[in-house]
Amino acid sequence: MVHIGNDWDELLKDTFASENYQQLRQFLIREYSTHRVYPDMYDLFNALRYTSYADTRAVILGQDPYHQPGQAHGLCFSVRPGVAPPPSLVNMFKELRDDLGIDNLGKGGTLIPWAKSGVLLLNTVLTVREGEANSHRGKGWEQVTDDIIRLLDHREQPIVFLLWGANARAKQALITAPRHLVLTCAHPSPLSAYNGFFGSKPFSQTNRFLEEHGVTPIDWQIENRQA
Repeated sequence: MVHIGNDWDELLKDTFASENYQQLRQFLIREYSTHRVYPDMYDLFNALRYTSYADTRAVILGQDPYHQPGQAHGLCFSVRPGVAPPPSLVNMFKELRDDLGIDNLGKGGTLIPWAKSGVLLLNTVLTVREGEANSHRGKGWEQVTDDIIRLLDHREQPIVFLLWGANARAKQALITAPRHLVLTCAHPSPLSAYNGFFGSKPFSQTNRFLEEHGVTPIDWQIENRQA
């Protein structure tokens, strides 16, 4: 069964024991044996492995993993070391530079440092067939990630939820506790970034809120992993 290695194991034990997850698991066994699926099955729960429930200070909600070879590794928007950042991530780095003066451009696209700093980089669907965006939508992942969001909503310590684009904003109804901050705007994709993502200042807003509530702000720097 699923073993994450931190507090998520106990918190999600009912989710992973549910009939929904058992059906999802059987679907994934078939998919991985008959198609090329991303990410690698050992990377499925990297978002939870790198960012425990107790350590989560912010949540960036994505859609489904990158569906081209060598990119996805279980953290939304992030790519493996040595892989060029896709356009959406480049736009995130541009907004970060304009917002906080932190320039991650040219440093690769691996967001593990963000995850270790308390940013849960969660896709709403955790797997995808190669070359087929949204191909695993409606197969059961949504219930799993809804459970994760509900658990975070119940937490006493304030969290910032960053919901970019329509798919992420659809999860806003799950976040009901007034102690949390929900920031919504357009998706950073080149198709929509100029419709409200650029200039939204999500990174400074996140850190300002955390500091106001006595929580250590996020370190948005990433290491240079291109060398």
